[in-house]
Amino acid sequence: MYLFDTPLQLDPILGMAEHRDCGALNVFGGTVRDHNEGKRVLRLKYTAFAPLAEKLMREIEQETREKFGVPHCRVIHRLGMLEIGDIAIYCAVRAPHRGEAFAACKYAVDAVKHRVPIWKEEFFEDGTSAFNQGCCIRPDLPHEHGHDHAHQHGDNHHHDHA
Repeated sequence: MYLFDTPLQLDPILGMAEHRDCGALNVFGGTVRDHNEGKRVLRLKYTAFAPLAEKLMREIEQETREKFGVPHCRVIHRLGMLEIGDIAIYCAVRAPHRGEAFAACKYAVDAVKHRVPIWKEEFFEDGTSAFNQGCCIRPDLPHEHGHDHAHQHGDNHHHDHA
């Protein structure tokens, strides 16, 4: 399982018992921050197209293992409403040495962010919300690394949550 609607648990993805030959364990945890683009964020919501998201996450793990020669790579992501400080994503990589563990972990997290159909809607203090602009899930097409595009309803570029 790759997507969870409950708080993420780190221990099950560490692979400690299975990879005793590895001297490195690299863990990345992405948390919800309280600001973006100069606006105060109160909370956010992650949604996903789960069948494709899980398939791509499984492929990214395999690709990461092969590319960096690491025996263990696991990535999990949270869905639903998250509060400031909540963990949104965990990535755990086991490797013989720290260099490839760090590189593999960064690669896997970046790949999930740029290729997996998971959408983040931020809810701001001013009552508006915006979907964070992700990257195209087609790696062969150019994509931008921008941050926010307001959620649109007709010509309105944000919605108010009064």
